[in-house]
Amino acid sequence: MSMQDYHSRLSDPASRKFETFSYLPAMSNDEIRKQVEYLVKKGLNPAIEHTEPQYLMDSYWYMWKLPMFGETDVDKVLAECEACRKANPDNHVRLIGYDNFSQSQGASMVIYRGKTV
Repeated sequence: MSMQDYHSRLSDPASRKFETFSYLPAMSNDEIRKQVEYLVKKGLNPAIEHTEPQYLMDSYWYMWKLPMFGETDVDKVLAECEACRKANPDNHVRLIGYDNFSQSQGASMVIYRGKTV
């Protein structure tokens, strides 16, 4: 068995891969809900970030409001994700789960893909 090259290139914005789930088809609303449920169940603090597709390889993404420290209501998290998407319809939106104990990201995934350049 050989490894597959995904042909992701900086010169071709449409080919760029970002985060683990970008190698899979876009997540459905039900799949996004399951990811939020997982974050909450694990005690991670949800946060939402977004960026323009042409800058997705940069280390800086814009934070959507403050992290939702202690939030356990899945519907509230999903509502904020959707609000970010509506306010920034062309941007990639990612969901992050911050871990209080390790003081780092315990999970990070792009849940909505913006328009490619």
